[in-house]
Amino acid sequence: MDRVWMRERLKRFDQTAAQYWNVRYANGDTTQEEKWLFQDEPTIVKILRILNPHKPDLEVLGENEWQALTIDLSEVSRGIGILTDMDEWATRLAPDVPSLPADQLHAWVWDAARTFWESAHYRAAVHAAATSINAHLQNKLGRRDLSDAKLVQEAFSDKAPEPGKPRLRIPGDQTDPGVQTRQRGALQLGQGAYFALRNPAAHETGDLAEQEALEQLATFSVVARLIDSCHVVT
Repeated sequence: MDRVWMRERLKRFDQTAAQYWNVRYANGDTTQEEKWLFQDEPTIVKILRILNPHKPDLEVLGENEWQALTIDLSEVSRGIGILTDMDEWATRLAPDVPSLPADQLHAWVWDAARTFWESAHYRAAVHAAATSINAHLQNKLGRRDLSDAKLVQEAFSDKAPEPGKPRLRIPGDQTDPGVQTRQRGALQLGQGAYFALRNPAAHETGDLAEQEALEQLATFSVVARLIDSCHVVT
């Protein structure tokens, strides 16, 4: 629905009607404005029906002369008001919902993404966040031979650590089924984030929508918090 076009048509009709009645009251002559009103009337009726579908008296009468009663000009003014404010209704009248402040994401994510985000380079922001987490994970494990999804796989592997292959462990009793489940979940979430989010951010063209990018940053923030909370076993 083209709200700008609808609003402009209503405003033009309202202005033409005012001009018509000014001339009509002055000398009673048929004017060019009357012809314009005849031409615009069917479109105006359709617009007003969309804005107020339950109003029964929006009819094109087909009289030889345009009449004020054909369209209630107060409805035209009302329609202009609706279209002017409609975009604000979605935000200002929406119910309160939780928000996700980007600067409250894990520091590994937001510190890396912030510069790109502020310049509206959203795909680059996601890529920077993923790269940052990879660097912090390499530092935590003391490894430079692996990166991204493969590094996450080695880090969260349930295998025992080996020389040169330390592991990350979720805090808690490692024999507890709940801890074991979180360990497997951290592995799968981390790999999924790199496969599904980091790789497209690095190789695809075109930018992400702001909301989509924020959701992806939030996913990486969860991954970062899991890595940050784990202890290293060697």
